[in-house]
Amino acid sequence: MADSAAGLTVRDVLVRVVVVPMARPLATKVGAFTRWPLVLIDVRTEEGLTGHGYLGPYTDRTAAALVPALRDLGDGLRGEPAAPAPFGLRARGWLATAGYEGLALAAVAGIDIALWDVLAQAAGLPLARLLGGTVEPVPAYNSNGLGLIPPDAVADEARELLAEGGFAGLKVRVGRDDPAADLAAVRAVREAAGAGVTLVVDYNQGLNLAEGLRRCRALDAEGLAWIEEPLRYDDLAGHARLAADVATPIMLGENFYGPRAMLAAIRAGACDLVMPDLMRIGGVTGWLEAAALADAFGMPMSSHLYPEVSAHLLRVTPTRQWVEWQDWAGPILARPFEVRAGELVLPDVPGTGLAWDEEAVARYQVSG
Repeated sequence: MADSAAGLTVRDVLVRVVVVPMARPLATKVGAFTRWPLVLIDVRTEEGLTGHGYLGPYTDRTAAALVPALRDLGDGLRGEPAAPAPFGLRARGWLATAGYEGLALAAVAGIDIALWDVLAQAAGLPLARLLGGTVEPVPAYNSNGLGLIPPDAVADEARELLAEGGFAGLKVRVGRDDPAADLAAVRAVREAAGAGVTLVVDYNQGLNLAEGLRRCRALDAEGLAWIEEPLRYDDLAGHARLAADVATPIMLGENFYGPRAMLAAIRAGACDLVMPDLMRIGGVTGWLEAAALADAFGMPMSSHLYPEVSAHLLRVTPTRQWVEWQDWAGPILARPFEVRAGELVLPDVPGTGLAWDEEAVARYQVSG
């Protein structure tokens, strides 16, 4: 890996924003999503290889805010080795006065992902193999739907989602105004899916502690694998109270800004399970640090978004559990990833397997 990095020099970094339609609009406690912005990042080298990465920052405004930071970081990489570790050290120094969290950390993560992709390409190996793992499939649950729709509609959608790739796991969004409607939705999905299907629920930070205690206890009898982010993500004390009082495991992680935030949550007893988000944890480099922490604490670790790259990383995560599957980047991928028999299939090609359909990128591009 060091030899590959030493032989690659960054020529430039191309940043583009696209907004793609979602095949299945998703209503959550924090808002409804009918389209998805993606920031595409290409690290181009003098040797002719290009590493790809993307960020999914939820809103058009956030995507637009990321572009200047990414371009500035990219300008600083010109003529430098395509090596994630020295890039990360330089970026931390550049951003120290502004703070190494939020959009700053997200921008670093996006370039880090693309750098690791180009290194794996140079080595002629899939990323999972470069990191010492294999490209065996990764168990996936379908997170493409089951938003805050009427409870009488969730059963049909659950059956559709299970059939998309032979899934054995589903995510159900909860947080309706009426707790009884949430309970009805969960039970309708269970009846439609059957006892053998793993169900998880996500409150998307929609509750206060009193509501969280009441609502999460009411779900304890439903056989759920976890309850995700019932409270505001940084309320570690509140989540610790829930983790102690509620039988169903509490899942946190999509809002860990770097591995140290994950360590703080684990030390606080705020969660039973973790699911880092590749954008917020710090890219591939941040994920690997987080995976080591999860292993040290015996904490099961799943992924949040970014299934194409996260699946590679789960192959080298000792406490790996699930990859969260969304096909939201599918409209601009030249080779969309595939789920078969409930497992995400990693392409046996050098790099991560990410490649853009340039005609689709041109069709959906809004800036860059």
